[in-house]
Amino acid sequence: MPEFTLKIFLPMYFLAWFALAFALRSYLTWKRTGRNPYRLGKTDSAHDFIGRLFRLTILACAGVVLIYSLSSEVYLLLAPIYWLQHPTLVLVGAALLLLSFVWILIAQKQMGDSWRIGIDQEQKTSLVRHGVFKLSRNPIFLGMRVNLLGLFLCLPNAVTLAVMALGEALIQIQARLEEEYLSRTHGEEYGEYCRQTRRWLY
Repeated sequence: MPEFTLKIFLPMYFLAWFALAFALRSYLTWKRTGRNPYRLGKTDSAHDFIGRLFRLTILACAGVVLIYSLSSEVYLLLAPIYWLQHPTLVLVGAALLLLSFVWILIAQKQMGDSWRIGIDQEQKTSLVRHGVFKLSRNPIFLGMRVNLLGLFLCLPNAVTLAVMALGEALIQIQARLEEEYLSRTHGEEYGEYCRQTRRWLY
């Protein structure tokens, strides 16, 4: 993928991701349920602390994309990893970004009104086991992991490498926090689901 094309593709991609996977999905869930699906608060709990770090990773990703698209000189300050800057890897990264985007949208659609950002302690949602949730217990988190890898392959540098590592750790922790909550909430039904479906795809 030519550099000029990548400088257009990445900002458009992240605008579409924010608009469809976050803003629109949040609005639709709020409109149907009357509840804000964003459940990451500002307390000192582990759950909310992870939420703050998640926001940091999203801002870092957006910042890297903007810097890359607007200033080649400033982008050099992010310590590009030159030996990974290969056209084939960029194409693979772009394909992973698009694949993960579609995967996340499908998973959100299949979750319906159960979709939340974080853990909703105040309302019990239904346990979703159909569609892509037959393949993975955490398909949205799986999509986010692939998303971070795709961005790193498109823009390999010290910041995207650090964000990918931090994001991976946060996702692994948050997935386990949510699984503990689902186990308490749904009991044996969730235990059976865990025995039938892997946390990821492997």
